[in-house]
Amino acid sequence: MAAINIRRDVKDSFYRYKMPRLLAKVEGRGNGIKTVIPNMTDISRSLCRPPAYPTKYFGCELGAQVKCEAKNDRYIVNGSHDAEKLQKLLDGFIDKFVLCGSCKNPETDLIISKDDIIRDCKACGQRTPVDMRHKLTTYIVKNPPETKGKKNRGHADSGLNTPPSTEEGADGGSDDELTRRINADVAVLPTGDSLLADDDDWAEDTSPEAVAARMRELESSMNTALVMGDDDDDEGAGSSYELFGTWLEENRQASDEEILEKMEEVGMSKRHRAVQVIAQALFDDDIIKQIPKRSALLEELVKNEKDQKALLGGLERLIGISYQSLLPKTPVILKAIYDEDLIDEEVFIKWGSKASKKYVDKDTSKSIRKKAEPFITWLAEAEEEDSDEDDE
Repeated sequence: MAAINIRRDVKDSFYRYKMPRLLAKVEGRGNGIKTVIPNMTDISRSLCRPPAYPTKYFGCELGAQVKCEAKNDRYIVNGSHDAEKLQKLLDGFIDKFVLCGSCKNPETDLIISKDDIIRDCKACGQRTPVDMRHKLTTYIVKNPPETKGKKNRGHADSGLNTPPSTEEGADGGSDDELTRRINADVAVLPTGDSLLADDDDWAEDTSPEAVAARMRELESSMNTALVMGDDDDDEGAGSSYELFGTWLEENRQASDEEILEKMEEVGMSKRHRAVQVIAQALFDDDIIKQIPKRSALLEELVKNEKDQKALLGGLERLIGISYQSLLPKTPVILKAIYDEDLIDEEVFIKWGSKASKKYVDKDTSKSIRKKAEPFITWLAEAEEEDSDEDDE
């Protein structure tokens, strides 16, 4: 399933924050007609909010009853509603309850008290209030995410519980009934097994140095957030990467010479960033066959370890964001890159040893490295055998 930008007003295909496109399935007929949202859990995980929140929001906006069956992973809105209509309503939920009111970044937690709900932004450090006049706020205050030793948060590391589901009206249901419940009517948002050491989680570090670093990252992202990685872009360089990336996606059949000419034309100032954009935008789901055809171009650009890491970063974004169906083929893709002698064994092994959120979110990074384990293991064992032969 193709991912879309969490902020749909951002047209940049390299925008960091993605979510699945909402699916809607109409069931029943007559008075029993209803709309099931089969991927609500996946959407909510991308937004770092409990699935019940956007479902209840739909009920409030449509004046319809909703049903949250967390145990069966079914989220239902009474009546017949098409996917695009619900997607537009979801845009409203994101704007009101997810995006930072200051920088419009979705990296926010909810801090919930009796009288207000605050969006705590981990990107710019600002805390902005939610409009408490919306009916959904009553439900959120009474049903905050249950946390483990942390403030109330909507993020996936919150350890949420799933009480029995109920059917309620657009106003969130009976207050008496709600007060008798466990104060969480949400689905479990799994964090995934800890693949490797995780020492750079933005949600944990609120030191002044970390906030300053995130501010630098935000300044870069405001120039369309085209590429993730080092914060050493030239001022205003984001537009050139966006132009180049968009051109590549529209001209994947262009020759190597034409691609190099386009790089010079748009003023690509950082070679390693160009390598990342090429890896993400030039290839598609047929990448295994395309790599040998583009090896000469990549060999021309990949000159050092920094370029090699950028190539891997672009592949992470291709696999983790643009073409998620490629995830099971990760070891084959890496082997194809290795066969073309584009990345050194040591760089591969170092990359596989630790997940990072430099190019994609941490969970996606872990998933990609998990799939890459057979290749990384094979590479490490081959290197050990070569070392033993040299010793002999």
